[in-house]
Amino acid sequence: MASAVETGAQSGRFWRVLIYVTLIVFAAFYLLPLFVMLVTSFKSLDEIRQGNMLALPLQWTIEPWLSAWGSACVGLTCEGIHGYVGNSIKMVIPSVLISTLLGALNGYVLTKWRFRGDTIVFGLLLFGCFIPFQMVLIPMARMLGLMGLAGTVPGLVFVHLVYGIGFSTLYFRNYYQQFPTELVRAAMIDGAGFFTIFRRIMLPSSGPIAVVCVIWQFTNI
Repeated sequence: MASAVETGAQSGRFWRVLIYVTLIVFAAFYLLPLFVMLVTSFKSLDEIRQGNMLALPLQWTIEPWLSAWGSACVGLTCEGIHGYVGNSIKMVIPSVLISTLLGALNGYVLTKWRFRGDTIVFGLLLFGCFIPFQMVLIPMARMLGLMGLAGTVPGLVFVHLVYGIGFSTLYFRNYYQQFPTELVRAAMIDGAGFFTIFRRIMLPSSGPIAVVCVIWQFTNI
């Protein structure tokens, strides 16, 4: 009996080690291009020409980073990428935060404050998610022109905000669907209102889905 238990434990340990080794190998294979890119960025041009991409730099230098940031030629100018990085930050952060917050509010309403026709509203949001972006480019550009936002960072924020609300609503709606409604009802009995329940009960429990939503929107933008 004892030998059988010991054999089973050894077998389980073997498979666990095998699984971890396999995962480590796949992770290393996946991260190899990132390693090559990062290591190469600290090499001089002469060292890069030698062709040994996996080798560590013989002499570490940050000159390529400084050149890319301040003097690299991008498009029609040679002013580096700092301007593009700044515009990306100005565009991504508001788009992600506002879209995530509105998606959380929509999911909260569609699950805990249901109303007549809520399924129709949710269906329309889902329908909007799967419309190819190319189909709305011309109408969106026309609307931005009428609003005076064409060619501006706020205009890009608005575009990504509109396109991301449907997906963020889907994520939060499915997450809040599993949230105990009894907690919301108990808070209502205690006198908590719409935003109080959302701020003190729903949002503190939304960490996992908020992270998923932020990562998805950040990579999508």
